[in-house]
Amino acid sequence: MITDITIGQFFPAESVIHRLDPRTKILLVLVYVVVVFFVKSFVGYMVLALFVISCCAMARVPVRFILRGLKPIMFFILITALFNLFLTSGGVIIFHWWIFTITDEGLRFAVFMVLRLLFLIMGTSLLTLTTSPILLTDGMERLLSPFGKIGVPAHEISMMMTIALRFIPTLLEETDKIIKAQSARGADFDSGNLVRRAKAMVPILIPLFISSFRRADELATAMECRCYRGGKNRTRLNKLEYGRRDAFAWLIFAVFTAAVFATNFLFAF
Repeated sequence: MITDITIGQFFPAESVIHRLDPRTKILLVLVYVVVVFFVKSFVGYMVLALFVISCCAMARVPVRFILRGLKPIMFFILITALFNLFLTSGGVIIFHWWIFTITDEGLRFAVFMVLRLLFLIMGTSLLTLTTSPILLTDGMERLLSPFGKIGVPAHEISMMMTIALRFIPTLLEETDKIIKAQSARGADFDSGNLVRRAKAMVPILIPLFISSFRRADELATAMECRCYRGGKNRTRLNKLEYGRRDAFAWLIFAVFTAAVFATNFLFAF
């Protein structure tokens, strides 16, 4: 289950989306998140699905690779769906038993919430899957640089966020190794009540924290040995420049956004 988490991983490939400017991809993802919350019909979600699948095809990232990353959070998606299903009132009652009531409005909200979460995760995952950590740092720094005039440390914030994303797969891999090592020593993480399972996690958390602090210290030492002094007077091997493909990406996204809003007026119910 832990190895199925794909957030923070980079999927190397030669594609149009990989070659886009990282600033373009970051801004497009931010706008994409906003657009997802404005979808109000099943036809709109069909347009959304077509857009995400097309982006995966252009990025040459297998859809099954992204879907695999949804497995660890399916429990939380299911809980969210149940809350919306039973706590949403209004509309025609479909099912009623004891304190549980399902209405057509609640069913609609539950399905919409599940689809919204799925497409949010799938769409935003493409950012880290198609952008290397270095380019992601440079793109975020350039986008935050205007705020430097009011004292915002753009480079430091970008570096911290990128390092956090970069080390998510590393920590997950480390956690998986610790679990396998403890299981080989006879540890049981699947049986017992909730309290017993929580206590069984202690042999995992302690070495994981120790490993995390050790990696952080090694990273700090490596950066100091390379005379890292933050973003001041820092040069780059490859400068970020907008190109025609970035303008074309914005054009395609504008068409997609217009199609989504059109479905809200034509098919909303």
